[in-house]
Amino acid sequence: MPTSPPVIFVAGIDTDVGKTVVTGLLGRHLLQQGHEVITQKLAQTGCNGVSHDIGEHRRLMGMPWRAEDQDRTTCPFVYSRPMSPHLAARLEGDVIDIARIDAATAALKAKYAPVILEGVGGLCVPLTARVTALDFIEAREYPVLLVSSPKLGSINHTLMSLALLEQRAVQVLGIAYNLHADARREIVHDSRAVFRQALAAHGFPPVVIDIPTVVGNEIPEVDFSDLGLG
Repeated sequence: MPTSPPVIFVAGIDTDVGKTVVTGLLGRHLLQQGHEVITQKLAQTGCNGVSHDIGEHRRLMGMPWRAEDQDRTTCPFVYSRPMSPHLAARLEGDVIDIARIDAATAALKAKYAPVILEGVGGLCVPLTARVTALDFIEAREYPVLLVSSPKLGSINHTLMSLALLEQRAVQVLGIAYNLHADARREIVHDSRAVFRQALAAHGFPPVVIDIPTVVGNEIPEVDFSDLGLG
């Protein structure tokens, strides 16, 4: 079985691009390949209590709710206001403690492998007044699976994201191409080709994995084998 990195970061080109679905489906694939995988979320805004996104990961993975979910190790920071995490935290009299996120990841790594860590928004979303998601990824040298889509504007966002990731010397595993958007077929095909070409131009594997639209409670099977994770 190929060796997976201890942490895989799922980043998006923007908010609402499908990071949660991709994280859950990747977790499902790795479970089926025999990995003791778990997911984590950097922070969650727009909900109360435990993370809604973690709950969706578990549903897609077919994994029961874990003690680490209940005690919020898998998502230490949850805020009710649907806004950037640094602002949601400030308005609720809190601040996101990066060291606490790292401690949670370390605790998960001691029991699971790999940990799939879902980001928030796009790469440059601020976690604190001084640290963006991209800063966080770069400092830890986490490999990234970038989530994109065929909706209008995605080519621009995707190419800018790839340029930033190359500039920061971040490893990119490939692109998860979320087909949830109601896009014309020619746009879907053209964007996929543009993404492959851009990955190669930036020195990354030209791997683009189609993620089908999730309808209702269905759980599509997606083959992530081209990422080389097992």
